[in-house]
Parts: sequence; structure tokens; C-alpha cells
Amino acid sequence: MVRTESYRSHNVVREDRPDGSIILTSGHELGEVADTTGDWLHRWAGEAPDRVFLAERSGPGWREESYSAVLEKVRAIAAALVGRGLNADTPILIMSGNGVDHGLLSLAAQYAGIPVVPVAEQYALIPGAHDRLRHVIDLVRPSLAYAVDAGEYAEAIALKELEGVEIVASRPGSSRATPFDDLLRGDAGIDVDAVHAGVGPDSVVKILMTSGSTSHPKGVPTTHRMMCVNQTQMADALPFLRERPPVIVDWLPWNHVFGGSHNFNMMLANGGSLYIDDGKPVKGRFERTLENLSMVTGTLAFNVPVGFSMLLGALRADDSLRRRFFADLDLVFYAGASLPQEVWEGFEQMAVEVKGSVPLMTSSWGLTETAPACLLQHEPTSRSGIVGVPLNGISVKLLPDEDMRCEVRVKGPNIMSGYIGDAGKAAGSFDEEGYFVTGDAMRFVDPERPEKGLRFDGRISEDFKLLTGTWVRAAALRLDLLSCLSPLAADLVITGHDRNEIGVLVFPDRQALADAGYAPEEAGGALTDPGLSAEIARRLAERARTATGSSTRVARALVMAEPASLGEGEMTAKGSLNARKVLTRRAALLDRLYDDDDPATIRIQGA
Repeated sequence: MVRTESYRSHNVVREDRPDGSIILTSGHELGEVADTTGDWLHRWAGEAPDRVFLAERSGPGWREESYSAVLEKVRAIAAALVGRGLNADTPILIMSGNGVDHGLLSLAAQYAGIPVVPVAEQYALIPGAHDRLRHVIDLVRPSLAYAVDAGEYAEAIALKELEGVEIVASRPGSSRATPFDDLLRGDAGIDVDAVHAGVGPDSVVKILMTSGSTSHPKGVPTTHRMMCVNQTQMADALPFLRERPPVIVDWLPWNHVFGGSHNFNMMLANGGSLYIDDGKPVKGRFERTLENLSMVTGTLAFNVPVGFSMLLGALRADDSLRRRFFADLDLVFYAGASLPQEVWEGFEQMAVEVKGSVPLMTSSWGLTETAPACLLQHEPTSRSGIVGVPLNGISVKLLPDEDMRCEVRVKGPNIMSGYIGDAGKAAGSFDEEGYFVTGDAMRFVDPERPEKGLRFDGRISEDFKLLTGTWVRAAALRLDLLSCLSPLAADLVITGHDRNEIGVLVFPDRQALADAGYAPEEAGGALTDPGLSAEIARRLAERARTATGSSTRVARALVMAEPASLGEGEMTAKGSLNARKVLTRRAALLDRLYDDDDPATIRIQGA
């Protein structure tokens, strides 16, 4: 029931090598690629000058910036930046979240060949996370820094690492910050056309920080070529992007490659409109998302699984919003984790009821280092969890084990050449054939039919062995346990390395516990509540009856009292747990988990 013209069929070429590796490529040719993001901006300012490109909430309505207005402001800001002496060697640190001024500054820097370094706003707003901000500043040495509100970001602006760095703020107040409006005045002494002519496909225009889930965040230099190629690859696979201008209402943060490169550039490359959602899929902020969607709905819907789960409930309760949401919808795209199948089916059913057909429901796979998309499920499927086939121009190397679980490596024009300031790390990130070693694992949906695609199967580095020698695939097990313990568990960490049994450290959803009537007490960093312990034990015991062996059977659990700390590195900026850091910082709680005499330890019958 998906429109047949809305997607391109998979075409996969498979090569089985004598060494056991498998090479997958696309049978389709790569389309025409722009040289720079400025080419897109000039195109749409000429073809659709009055069409909205960027918009953000302003009072009861929206501040909307058309393509022609954006181009004019981008050129002025670019001149102002170059007039200050900024160039390819003087990055701009962006400490604030998504916003029109953030977008204008970023595009102006790209236009002039000046790298921008957007970081998670939590790094600046949470004093405990300032060490991460300092790490980024030390790594990139910015010559200018931007914050939307100098008062709100005052503590970060005052860091000694930013002494001597010009601070620009949209709302400078009485601080030392330069008003953003000053940049809009440009610099008459700068030949902007000549500056832009010196920018090419290999110019580094963005340094994105990795999530830091296994180490300190690394700086990924992103070029115009990487971003422009990736948009061509996706539009080749999804023809509807070129058939009509896409529209999104999107909250995904621009410091992350999903929101800031994938979604932002998809609108710019295809003449679309990006309405910045200042809500978020968390309690207290999701209501703002619903308000925004009541005003504008998109043709594409991007989100993480928890966001789609919350949205599904809201759509069920609001007939008017439901009809508006699905009216022009071409795509439902999830990333970050597998979408629960019941949520997937809920959207399918709702779409059929509203419009008689289902938008393309899909996911993709890629990394910060790959700009990001390498695999995309671009033909309809009935199941969540499939990340698809190689995009045009991508070569995927799979290294299967005896169980056909494959380590995945990739090569292509959208992949970085190395990390900023860490040549040793970069050298170890590529194999002898130049494939980027991702550390991720995949499995074929159907080993005999590669065109059916691949599904993500966790991180190789997260796997561990029990004392029995049994391998535990921690990433896949974590997703299964989150489903089993939903909504009581907000997240969890799998344990058992060099132990006899698998355990789990549970980070609870405090609101879900309260809603369920639990009132746990703290006991030395753990939470105890007889009813909660019994419920967790019951669910895990029921699951244990269908477990396939010791590699998936959980024998014990402990509920954490303290949330994961961003400042201590237990949580990344995009909300993922750093399991290694959690286990190191909470070593005493890990020992308690394996102490049968500890009253906080939950033992699972039958495990």
C-alpha cells in the first residue's frame, strides 16, 4: 500500500571473496553531485526565492526565512567572518542548540570555507559537563564562539579556555558578547564571490564530535564533498525527495550528524523547508512538539523510537492532528535504535485509516564518520530493525563469523579521511584496503537474498565472554531487555564479563515507577522496593523461559538510585549510555549485583 513511485527498488551486487569476506555494492549509478552546499543555496534562491527554508517559533507564530533572504544573510555574515580574519584554520564553536541564527552562521561559515564545531548545548549549560566543552575547545582551538543567549550561557562563556575568543550572541544583553546583528552588516571590503570561489569539495566545513560512548569525543572533519555526495545518494534512493519540496518539523540536534547533516542538508539539497521544533520527546517538552505540529506538519517524519512511541499515543487521542499528520506524509524514518514493532504497526494502521496507503517506513545506518548514511532500506518492508542495502557509491565489506554475524567496514566518497588532531587513531581506523573499520555488526535478513538488506546486530566492542567462554551479544540483548522492562527501565547496562552469569544494572524511569505505584527507597546507591523487585523478577523469569541459553539468560538485576551522569561521562550528549564508564564508576554497585546476600540484588528464578 506504499505508492510504487515513491521508492527505488534495491539492486545489490554481491562478491564472495576467497578469504571469506563479502563485498556488497549498489547496482545503481551515483547521480550528479553538487560541489558545495552553497550551490544548493544559490539554486533554490533562484528557483524558489520566496519559499521558506528555515523557521523557528517566535511568539504565537513562526520566524520564517526564505531562500533568498537566507542567501543574502549568509553572504553578509560570510563577509563579516572573513573580515575578522577567519579562515579554514580558525574554527567557530557553536554552543547553542538548533535555531535560525545558528543555521545562518553555519551556512555562512561553509560558504566561506570556515569550519564550524557545533557541540551539545548540555556541554555549556551543565557545569558538570564543562570538562567535555574544555576538551572540544582544546582540540579545535576556536577563534569565535556563538551562543544564542549570553546570559543563559554565561558560565560557559566565562571559561578561561575561551579568553581572547570573540563571543557572538543573538541576545547579548550587557555581556561582552558581540550582537549577532553585527555580523549581518557584513564587510564592504570583502569580495564574497572571490572568497566563495576558493571553497571546493574538499574544504572542511564542519567538525562534528563523536558521541564519546567508548572514549573522549573525537573530532570528525566533514567536507563539502562528504555532505553533498550523501544527499545525492539518498535522493537517488528516494525519488520523492526530488518530486516535491520536502517539509519537516524536526527537533533532532544539529551537533549530531542525524539532525545537523542528514536532515538539515536534505532540506537544503532538495529545496525543502525546515521548521525547527523546540520541543523534545521527554515529559514537559513533548507538549510543545504537539503544539508545533498543530501549526505545521511535514512530508517527512524523523525521530528516535521513543519519540515515535509518544507521538503515536498523541495521534490516537487527537483525530484532527492525526489527519493533518498523515495527509502529505511520504516517509517515517527512525534511527538510534530499533522501532518497537507494535509502534511500527500502529503507524501503518493509522496511515491506512487516514489516507488509504502507508508512507515508506524505514531506517538507515551510518556514523558521524560517514556523513552519515551508508545503508538505507529504500523499498517497503513489513518489519522494524532492517537498515537496508548500500547506497550508490558505497562499498561495504562484511567479515562473517561462524554464526554469520558480520563485522561491517565501509568505503566511499562520503567517508572521512581521519580524525582531527589524532593521526594515530585515524591510521588504526582503516584496514589495508582503505575500508573504514566501524566496529558495528550486521546480519543478513536473508543470506540467500542480499537485496533483502541487513539488520544491525550491535557493536563488536560491547560483546563479552562469561567465565564459561560463552559470548554475550550485549547490544542486541540490551534492546530485548528494554522491551521486556518497559516502561520501568529508562535504560540499562548488561554485565557479566568474566563472571558466571549475566546481570543488568537498571536505570529506572522515575515517573513510570510513580505511575505504577512504586515508592522505592535508596540503599547505598541502589533502589529497593519489594513490589518493584518482584515485578522485575517476574518479567525476567518469564523471559528466561524462552531464552536460548546462558548467552541471553539474565540471572540478576540491580536498580540504580542515581541517574547516569553526563558530567561524569556516563551519558553521551545524544543520551546514550557509556556502558564502560558506568561499570567503572559504579564498580561497587557491580560487586553488589553479584552478592547474593545483598538485599538490593534481585535474583531471577529459573535463570
